[in-house]
Parts: sequence; C-alpha cells; structure tokens
Amino acid sequence: MRLVATSSVPKGAILGKAIYNDRGKILLNEGVKLEDKLLSRLEGMGICYIYVKDKKTDDIKLKDPIPVKARRKAMTTIESNFVKIQKDTYVSGSLVIEKASGDFKSLIKYLLSEIKGNQDLLVLLSDVFTYDHYIFTHSLNVTMYTLAIGLEMKLTSKELEILGLGAILHDVGKMKVPEQILLKPGRLTEEEYEEIKKHAEDGFNILRRIPTVPLLAAHCAFQHHERLDGSGYPRGITGDDIHDYGKILAVADVFDAITSNRVYRKAMLPHEALEILYAGSGTLYDTKVVDAFRRAVVIYPVGITVVLSDGRKGVVSRQNKGLSDRPVVRVLEEKGEEIKPYELDLKKELHIIISECDTTFKKN
Repeated sequence: MRLVATSSVPKGAILGKAIYNDRGKILLNEGVKLEDKLLSRLEGMGICYIYVKDKKTDDIKLKDPIPVKARRKAMTTIESNFVKIQKDTYVSGSLVIEKASGDFKSLIKYLLSEIKGNQDLLVLLSDVFTYDHYIFTHSLNVTMYTLAIGLEMKLTSKELEILGLGAILHDVGKMKVPEQILLKPGRLTEEEYEEIKKHAEDGFNILRRIPTVPLLAAHCAFQHHERLDGSGYPRGITGDDIHDYGKILAVADVFDAITSNRVYRKAMLPHEALEILYAGSGTLYDTKVVDAFRRAVVIYPVGITVVLSDGRKGVVSRQNKGLSDRPVVRVLEEKGEEIKPYELDLKKELHIIISECDTTFKKN
C-alpha cells in the first residue's frame, strides 16, 4: 500500500488501511472503493493523507504502535478524567487527578512495554484517525513520543514514569480555557492567545497540589512551552533553567501539533516537521533531545513514495531501527521508467539519500 495525499486520489481507488476516530472506532474499512463523495468527505474531515492499495506495494504493511483496542482504553482513561476536571473546581479537579494517577501510571507502564517490544521505530500517523477532541489524542501521542525519546536517552524506569505522567497531564490546564477559544477553527486574536497561554501555569498549579503527582511531572505542564532562547512562556526562562523533562516535552509537543490535522491548517508530514525542529535546534530546542527524537521516531513512514538523490523513485518498505533517515526503499522507477521492483537498504548505501517525498497518487 501507498501513503498518498487524499486530494490526489482518483475515483475508484481502494482504501489500504482502515480509518478510525480517536476512540478506536472504525469509520471506514480497509478495502472500500473510494468514490468522489467519499473522498470529499474525508478531506472535509481533515484527512490529508490516506493509504491506498497498489499492486506493486500491496505486501507492504504498516504496524500500529499500539493495538487499536489498547488505544481505545488509553483514550477513555485520559478523556474521562480530563472531562471531570473540566466540570469541577480546581480543588475537586485535583482530587480527580489524585484518584486517576494510578490509572495513568499503569497506562504509562503499558505504553513503555509496547514501545520496548516494537522492533520498528515509533510511528503515529495522525491521518488514520479523526478527532472528536484533539486534546485527548494529543495527550496520548505526546506521551508516546516523550517515552520514546526518554528511552533513547537512557532514562531510568522511575524517570520514565515521572516523565510519562507529566506528558499525559501536560495540557491539563487547557481544561480551564473557555471552549469557544480552545476549539476555535480560525486564527486566535491576541487576547484569545493570551488566554490559551495561561494553560501552562494553570496546569502546574493544579498538579503541584496533588500528593500522588511528583513535582517534576507538574513542571512538565509548566515548562513545555519554554524555549532555550527565552522566547517561550509562561516565564520566558532560558537554557539550563529549563528542566530536561521540559525540553523533551517541548519537542514531542511541537512535533505532534504540526503533524496533526487541524481545521485551520493541513498536517505536515514527519520529515517536514523534523526540519522545523532542526531549524530550531540549539536555539529553541535542545539538540540532544532533537537527535534522540530523530533516532526513535519514523521520519519517512512506510508506504510513502520517495525520490532518491540519484533520481531513482520508490516506496519506503520498512524501517532501520535507530536510523530514521535511512529506511529500506522498494525501487520502482529508474530514469523515469518503471522497472522490476527491488529493495534498496539505505543503511548500506550511504552515498544515497532521500531528496524528496511524493504523495501524489500514481496507479501501477
């Protein structure tokens, strides 16, 4: 199967991977013929990219980072507790989190076991999900990215547990932001943006009062929008004044935000998002964290069409652990002509790099 832009898919193409909502419910099954109305509906739902069946790549499969059933359970745990916080006062909201912290810690241990047991790099393609509530999905995705970075940086089990708890709860302060601002489809006004910015300190103030939440986890909420050069918020602190967990959360949070579908903008592909992180490496984001992230997370998803530096064209067929920019590519074209497909391992062919990605649909 191939990963292609929904806007380029012609009528009659066959869906190669099911599309779910964020609770794990199937909205569109694999194998469905994509007619014009269905394609328009997918674009209207913010689905920028989909997997389609293709004869030369039908044996290429994408492995989910966690089973859909487990994702559903994780989303339910996060959503049910966040909704209670949203409805209650700060005091009772704190009690909700205190009671839920055991569930969150169990969830973190489960996610860690899944990431450790997965021989592939971590991939969380947002486009196979639609969102009923972005914050809940974002909290889960950021936790997965954060734990993957933490493992790559050789953090201890105790450190990973604290970091993971901070990641799940990093946006809890947004439950206090008026919904009309939080879910606004267009650009925020300056006043609305100032209201949104309060969530970092609000989250810290909620979490720091809870005996079952370590203070470092509360600081994840406080510091995930701080930047090395002091341009972040809420305090504009710099460099070493930002805790390592805050630096990790900053990278995971930004990456998920810009690779997720939003009403007001198209999701970026992972390699495009990584370029943004690289551009800010050393000034906005910690270089060691960005490098760890690159090693842990898929940059060129399985199924995406790539153009190589020598002009050959093919589809990413599998990943090389720890080498996100050196996957295995199934070469389909040479000098603009279709050929008998063969595998090219970029881990071994170091003189060849991926020069661009092509998400337009091409029938073989």
